[in-house]
Amino acid sequence: MVRIAAVGDIHLGTGSAGTLRPALESVGEHADILLLAGDLTRHGSVDEARVVADEFAGLPVPVVAVLGNHDYHGDRPQEIVEILAASGIQTLEAQATILDVDGCLVGIAGTKGFGGGFAGHALGAFGEPELKAFAGRSAACADGLAAALDELRVAGCGLRIALTHYAPVPDTVAGESPEIYPFLGSYLLAQAIDASGADLAVHGHAHSGTERGMTSGGVKVRNVAQPLIGRAYALFNLSVENGEVPPTRRVAVVEPSSSVS
Repeated sequence: MVRIAAVGDIHLGTGSAGTLRPALESVGEHADILLLAGDLTRHGSVDEARVVADEFAGLPVPVVAVLGNHDYHGDRPQEIVEILAASGIQTLEAQATILDVDGCLVGIAGTKGFGGGFAGHALGAFGEPELKAFAGRSAACADGLAAALDELRVAGCGLRIALTHYAPVPDTVAGESPEIYPFLGSYLLAQAIDASGADLAVHGHAHSGTERGMTSGGVKVRNVAQPLIGRAYALFNLSVENGEVPPTRRVAVVEPSSSVS
């Protein structure tokens, strides 16, 4: 059993110091890994990043993150990544990391992702250069996620998690205005997850969305945006049911009924 804590869209500002820390102090009692699904800051400033870094520094579990659109707003994403790294927070972009949890190799593949919409209503790389660039960015993020998941498969990870900011499926953005669906996620992320394989996909971004969804290939998707879940983090227990290796194994994802305030 591997216990995952996850939250996104915490939007910490310069006056937010200490707001999450009391709940985080006990995270080691509930989880083995903490995932941050982007939008860690309000405006993407380095001062806000320092607040985030201090809030999550020195926790008893590894912290793995992706950035969100808010974290890019100040045009200083690399500086934010470096500030987080100095506090032990690993940030992924088209990258993978492997953690050993009591002998089980847990692989996390991460990308911010991008918009573009979902099957039947998605933007294609056609027309003006600006539209081609938009669609191209969505495809590049999905390709990066697929490559990272492939790396974890080759490494023989017992569990694989896809961590994004933007949503891979429309299920978990349901509740948002349909007009903004193209800006909330991309079906290309789900295609990457299904093609390369994952046991759980976690994202944020859709504050008024829905917590649970699934890719067409059967991978469970969870929206952990804090304004939606209403708590410090969501919890998931993952276990390999038959002990076999991918792709024949089946992984149980159990969400504890108790919440963490």
